[in-house]
Amino acid sequence: MADGLPNDSPTPDPWHSLRALTPARIALGRAGSSLPTGAHLDFQLAHARARDAVHDALDAAHLADALRGTGLDVVVVHSAAAHRGDYLRRPDLGRHLDPDSRDAIATLAGSARTLDGVFVVADGLSARAAQTHAPPLLAALVPRLRDAGWRLAPIIVAEQGRVALGDEIGLGLAAAIVVVLLGERPGLSAPDSLGAYLTWNPRMQCTDAERNCVSNIRPEGLGYGPAADRLLYLMTESRRRRLSGVSLKDESGTLRP
Repeated sequence: MADGLPNDSPTPDPWHSLRALTPARIALGRAGSSLPTGAHLDFQLAHARARDAVHDALDAAHLADALRGTGLDVVVVHSAAAHRGDYLRRPDLGRHLDPDSRDAIATLAGSARTLDGVFVVADGLSARAAQTHAPPLLAALVPRLRDAGWRLAPIIVAEQGRVALGDEIGLGLAAAIVVVLLGERPGLSAPDSLGAYLTWNPRMQCTDAERNCVSNIRPEGLGYGPAADRLLYLMTESRRRRLSGVSLKDESGTLRP
């Protein structure tokens, strides 16, 4: 206290050094009984970024151009959710194709040979994650699959899509495996986290227990190289053992910093 005024400068937290080890909001200090102004403003910014990520639109044309760098063709489809508002209010609509897209998949299936796998890239709850992280992830993974003799469908870019949309697409293409890459629900430390959901023998009404998930794919989380390693292992084992989900464990041992 100076000149009779209270001291409102932040009180340091003795755990402050631990903040270098985690993006979690720990050891923020305090100003009186409240958070310091800087920590409060950081929280508001993170919340705004997470909220914006949920509502951001997918630039499907730009994403398709980026994905063609993998050497695969790209087809753009749309779920039954006509716009973002429907998608957020009606999760069921994001799990099914609209009629035009269903016809497009049927046409593609008519010209396709027997397929080992298909990748579906969807906006999910963070279009930013799909837009940013799906192209470099697939650039690291697709050449390795093709070198191993995998027969891959064109990449499907799905607007307003949820995980289960991949079941209808995989079934329509008669693909043995579908891998859905989509933006995960934004958090206060990561508004752009990409998830990869693998399903063997995709069909309507698959349960989450029949899927494998590789999550938090982004440079600050699980990098593109390690994520590609995990997916290559899981896809290879899924095809060899003809299963996925709780019966298939990641025993790759290929994790690296």
